[in-house]
Amino acid sequence: MSEITLLDGSIGQELVKRSGEKPTPLWSTTVMLDNSKLLSEVHDEYFSMGATVATTNTYPVLRDRLERVGLEGRLEELWDKAIDTAISSKKRNGYGQVAGSIGPLHASYRPDLIPDAIEASKEYKDVINHLGAKCDVLLIETVSSIEHAKAALIAAKNVDIPIWIAFTTEDFDGTKLRSGEKLSLAKDLLSEYKVDVILVNCSRPEVTKDSLNIIADFNRPFGAYANGFTKITSGFLEDFPTVDALKERHDLSPKEYAKFAMEWVEMGATIIGGCCEVGPRHIEQLAKELRDNGHKIV
Repeated sequence: MSEITLLDGSIGQELVKRSGEKPTPLWSTTVMLDNSKLLSEVHDEYFSMGATVATTNTYPVLRDRLERVGLEGRLEELWDKAIDTAISSKKRNGYGQVAGSIGPLHASYRPDLIPDAIEASKEYKDVINHLGAKCDVLLIETVSSIEHAKAALIAAKNVDIPIWIAFTTEDFDGTKLRSGEKLSLAKDLLSEYKVDVILVNCSRPEVTKDSLNIIADFNRPFGAYANGFTKITSGFLEDFPTVDALKERHDLSPKEYAKFAMEWVEMGATIIGGCCEVGPRHIEQLAKELRDNGHKIV
């Protein structure tokens, strides 16, 4: 059977739930500043459930986002806190990889806010170089347009570690990026850059199969980690949104989510996990299903 890399699940959502604090636009960052022990607990629990990757809590830790709240002077401190916490958890676990997470500039699911690729690549350069020097994998997440992908890949052209890129698609059409562009258009772009793994993330699990049918043709290892939101609401697409503008699904139990994920494995996916609202119990169920079906988690 297959060797499967099992990602962790939601980081930011888990931090909010455990902190009991009201979400803010930088909820996972401020929680990390106020109580970094929570982040260690999240990473440790995912490893204990069977995950083999710890994703750094750096998704929203970008200069443009921190400038809004006067934290831009603590940028490298926050990067290092997130990286060191993930590395420490990996060491306690005794194995695994640390994936350096890089989210979209300005806001998720808003390709209209991303500058042209050359300008955006300049904004990405520092975080990519910093994570690239300390992590095992660079994970470019929630890519919502071709221009977004190009910007990040230009900035990552000199990175030595493996580069994983994860695209996010429309809620009810897995063949289209959030920009409305066809996901298939990414194939030509990716052929021009160093990309080791292609993923689909933060999309509804129901449409992920359609996305995988497309990226399976990109001639690279592929996989997926879907979200547990009902949909991305118009309220979340406003300026400076908070996660309480989105609704968690209550029909996506660990077993239900695992049914989707095992279909992805049957299609040839070798990297699976969870995104927003997919938590440790979902990862535990995925690990069980994989082992029960004869797959090796690596």
